[in-house]
Amino acid sequence: MLVDVVPYLVCPVCGADLAMTEGRLHCPSGHAFDVARQGYANLLPGNARPGTADTPEMVRARAAFLGAGHFAPIVERLARTVARSMNGPGCVVDAGAGTGYYLSRILDRTPGVVGLAVDISKHAARRAAKAHPRAGAVVADLWRPLPVRGGAADVVVNVFAPRNAAEFHRVLRPDGPLFAVTPSSGHLGPLVEALGLISIDERKIERTDAALAGYFKPDGRERVDAEAVLTHDEITTLVGMGPSAHHVPEEALRERLERLPDPLPVPLSFVLSAYRRLE
Repeated sequence: MLVDVVPYLVCPVCGADLAMTEGRLHCPSGHAFDVARQGYANLLPGNARPGTADTPEMVRARAAFLGAGHFAPIVERLARTVARSMNGPGCVVDAGAGTGYYLSRILDRTPGVVGLAVDISKHAARRAAKAHPRAGAVVADLWRPLPVRGGAADVVVNVFAPRNAAEFHRVLRPDGPLFAVTPSSGHLGPLVEALGLISIDERKIERTDAALAGYFKPDGRERVDAEAVLTHDEITTLVGMGPSAHHVPEEALRERLERLPDPLPVPLSFVLSAYRRLE
């Protein structure tokens, strides 16, 4: 619930600690933020323009696909890895949390830990707010200062989302790890070319390390490979939940899918990278 993560939140306008009274978040300077009836708080500054936020359709597609368990191998590996890094109660910040699916599985494995789901999409935050009894959700832009106290996070998790190295460094405790999940070049295999999907950069890991350099150093990496047998409808849902949803017109996707077997084995490939905070 949002009330569980309020001690970790700061005002996005002035940076002062937030408190919660009668369903509103407020700071000593008088800035106040309503809590939506779905349980999340919108902490975007007034001049923010969430143009890159996931649409309701993308969020519904992601909830349906992840809820079916197709990404279970990576979420279980991530949850176990985070659990091993925790030394008792604390806070996990999921930066770019989407529907809260990954965070909820992490919290299942970490009793006494609370989770803060941060996403720029209010549609995602609505779902993330209800993803787990110990999770709270806020709408915020990962490219702006995060509404999180400095050194408050025991772990930061980043799954298929933008990485703000400076802010991740600021909000993490001195020895807190950052765990990032990225797709590998083999992710979705032949579907990429057959359907005209956005291809995975073969140097993505190298570029991720470079983007975090100066704030974090790599501290371990593993690849997680699996296979999912997907129907055409499930493939359509998979495409609809990611960036290719804006890239491949729906009619073109249907036409290209008709040329493929139904169902179809689809390779899934992820890289789980651990990073340590530099002083």
